[in-house]
Amino acid sequence: MTRLFEYQSKSILKGVGVKTPEGEVVESPEDAGKVASEIGCPVVVKAQIFATGRFKAGGIKFANTPEEAIKAADELLGSEIKGMEVKKVLVEKKVDIDKEYYVGIIVDDSYKVRSPVVILSSIGGVDIEEILQKHPDKMTKKAVDIFYGLRSYDVYNMAIKLGFSNELLSPLSQVVRKLYEVFRKYDCSHAEINPLVLTKQGEFIAVDCRISIDDSSVVLHPELGIRVARESFRPPTKLEEIAWKVEEQDYRGIFYFAQIRTGEEGLIGFHGIGGGGAMLAMDELTKHGLKIANYADTSGNPTASKVYRCAKIILSQPGIEGYFLAGCVMASQEQWHHAHGLVKAFREELKDKPGFPVLILIAGNKEKESIEILKKGLSDLPIQLEIYGRDYIYKLDYLAKRMKEMVEKYREMRRGKSA
Repeated sequence: MTRLFEYQSKSILKGVGVKTPEGEVVESPEDAGKVASEIGCPVVVKAQIFATGRFKAGGIKFANTPEEAIKAADELLGSEIKGMEVKKVLVEKKVDIDKEYYVGIIVDDSYKVRSPVVILSSIGGVDIEEILQKHPDKMTKKAVDIFYGLRSYDVYNMAIKLGFSNELLSPLSQVVRKLYEVFRKYDCSHAEINPLVLTKQGEFIAVDCRISIDDSSVVLHPELGIRVARESFRPPTKLEEIAWKVEEQDYRGIFYFAQIRTGEEGLIGFHGIGGGGAMLAMDELTKHGLKIANYADTSGNPTASKVYRCAKIILSQPGIEGYFLAGCVMASQEQWHHAHGLVKAFREELKDKPGFPVLILIAGNKEKESIEILKKGLSDLPIQLEIYGRDYIYKLDYLAKRMKEMVEKYREMRRGKSA
């Protein structure tokens, strides 16, 4: 699922008529002060990150004056909350809250349901999951028949079960049905308003919300400006954006790339073919004390050009001290495409890196031909190169040990040159 920031989600809700607090997203403390002056204080300054629990983590601050808003934004912008850098803050008018509720819609893909499910709770706010576990009587659910949609009386029945007063049934139904409209229109995998507050003036306002779009549907919504259609709990890195462009423009086979560590030394560039076996190989490398820079996967019979671009992106990461290809499956694909792509990438990127460790495990169709292409194409490069075939698929511990030994040798060579 591809997540949206809070300010993006609220913009969508406004578009269908759900009320949200007056406010604006900014990227500087000075602009935060201007917005606070324009909408009037008190205001709330909220870090825009892909994480829940921002309040407890210090990502939400209150300000009674524009000067306090400037200070709050200055403290948040550039800071790290739950491992994510804050690049934008949302400055909003503080709402006069009377009661807090929760409404959410998810896809239940279990064989018994297979439909959107609306969740309504008479409690909302911080730690909603824990609260509902302790008070299941405060929540009700409704599976929606997509052919009929969510009707007013569906919401009425849910609200009556939870003890909502008659005068709230109609306005509450409008909010919930509009959230369902957003859910269907934007192909959401998840959409929630928490809290949905009832103000002391008797209005329902979406104070906070989260929307996630199904990855496969992102292409249908260019207006959202999503840079990478991948499930992630953080904004994409520059290399992830580059990698996504490769996938977006060429659907022949799979190319998945995600960075795990950045800005560190002593990292291993990891390249897998297939899922489970590659994961086991990555675990073995970690057990032997090696730090993985990324996870990449080229499977499903990709072209040589796609494999080439994958290898180039992996090797372009700062701090890389080794390259490990975990072709741990007897893949039903022509592996010589991998061999040709890797030879071209390594010849371009490693010609000036004497002793650089490269360990390749490759198995499946055209395995012997692939190994021959790799050996012949890389024979004159000044790197440490070890290539293994299908006999080593179940010897990942041995391969991880060899990778570590090669990396240690490479570090000694580099220390010797710098001495």
